[in-house]
Amino acid sequence: MIENGQDTSIHKRAGYAALVKRYDLDVIPNWHKSFVAITGTHRIYSTEGLIEEVYPSKYWPGDTLGGHLEFALKYDGTNLAILTSLFEKASEKDFLEYVRSKPTGKYARRLWFLYEFLTGKTLPLDDVKRGNYVDLIDPDKYYTVTPGHQIRRQRINDNLPGDCRFCPMIRRTDELRNFEAADLSRRCQQVVSTYSPELLKRALGYLYTKETKSSFEIEHIKPGSQRTERFVALLHLAESKDFCKKTNLIELQNRIVDARFSESDYRSSQNYIGETIAWQNEKIHFVCPKPEDLTDLMEGLIAAHERMNAGKVSAVIHAAAIAYGFVFLHPFEDGNGRIHRFLIHNILARQGFTPKGIMFPTSASMLKNTADYNDSLEAFSRPLMALVEYSLDEEGHMTVYNDTARWYRYIDMTPQAESLFEFIEQTIDTELTHELTFLAKYDETKRAIQEIVDLPDRQIDLFIRLCLQNNGRISERKRVNHFDSLSEDEIHRMEQAVHDSYGSTTSDMY
Repeated sequence: MIENGQDTSIHKRAGYAALVKRYDLDVIPNWHKSFVAITGTHRIYSTEGLIEEVYPSKYWPGDTLGGHLEFALKYDGTNLAILTSLFEKASEKDFLEYVRSKPTGKYARRLWFLYEFLTGKTLPLDDVKRGNYVDLIDPDKYYTVTPGHQIRRQRINDNLPGDCRFCPMIRRTDELRNFEAADLSRRCQQVVSTYSPELLKRALGYLYTKETKSSFEIEHIKPGSQRTERFVALLHLAESKDFCKKTNLIELQNRIVDARFSESDYRSSQNYIGETIAWQNEKIHFVCPKPEDLTDLMEGLIAAHERMNAGKVSAVIHAAAIAYGFVFLHPFEDGNGRIHRFLIHNILARQGFTPKGIMFPTSASMLKNTADYNDSLEAFSRPLMALVEYSLDEEGHMTVYNDTARWYRYIDMTPQAESLFEFIEQTIDTELTHELTFLAKYDETKRAIQEIVDLPDRQIDLFIRLCLQNNGRISERKRVNHFDSLSEDEIHRMEQAVHDSYGSTTSDMY
């Protein structure tokens, strides 16, 4: 038998892979799948972010529930969604037998805590009376809160970033470690520090508008001036107000959508994201949580936000977990995507990641890299769609038949965190730097033109803009219409001033 390149006649499944197969669990595949070789040496195969690892025969954990659970925590990581499904199906007796065989073992205590945490049951076990407290999640492998909450029953430090209602997990991958080492916050500060306060103040107006238009354009919406101004006004508050609270999220939704679609609470109907490809033929890209699960999930998301805020979780990791978590929960009928992107700004600004007073147009980077942005969303939606059982009626109303809440509660958001770091890096190196450079050159050009002809500011601004739109030269028609009082020599010298500042690729600058 061949499975993803592995000949399972000589390799046996271990850890989560063995348990998923044994108990026939419907789960989103774990990022790491383990096999133990009957013969051979240690090998690793990696494709599209999924790792298959083959261990030598001495690693075989045996055929017991406890043996594979312990192996999974050691080598496959902590997958709360799989554990939730497993604990519903596995024998409580078998689990108790494992814990009782290792009453002070660190893996047994962790699994015991997770069993009660995920199921809400209290097992017939006495509290642990001795031994050191151990971290529930290894902070070298996952992003965790600090300090963890001490749980006396199992002598565990609960350092999860959320609770049983909503708990995103983000692994410390090499890519994320490299981004953290790059210190993008400091890089942003360095970029900004080279420009004068006056120029930064002028740049802000454009950056606020750019972020607003980009966020709407991602959803193929062209907002009118009123909606644009309302969104810009909200962005101005991102630094001073925590919007990740129910009343504030509802207020936010009301202010950014058409007034006819404003809501006073979370949605009460089943929604989904799809596209019509033919008459009564809808292609479904994403099914949102059932409305009856939504209040609990959203309370969990808000609690996770507060927990990460107090628990010293780094700003980008925090923003990725909450902002992407929000859009996956999709609590409103309209406005979810814009709120999701707004929450990124809100968290980064309040955590001091971005320089004080600076707008960070990450939506512009997302818009320019739409395929990458879609990939960051589909990293969750694609495997989820294989699990959701639903139907659509003739009017497009959806009914979801199976229990789906666990898949939204315990999402591995590592891909989303990696993507957000990439968008932030692009924002610093392109969007922010481009706008500040543009304005600095604009000021330089304006001073040079004033030395040639003492035109009113409005006329100079118009001349520069028309040149930039026409590869550094003003068209004959525009010259006659707007600058007929200037001589040929003056026009030529002014065009040269634009060229000296912006170079030959002026049309790319505007």
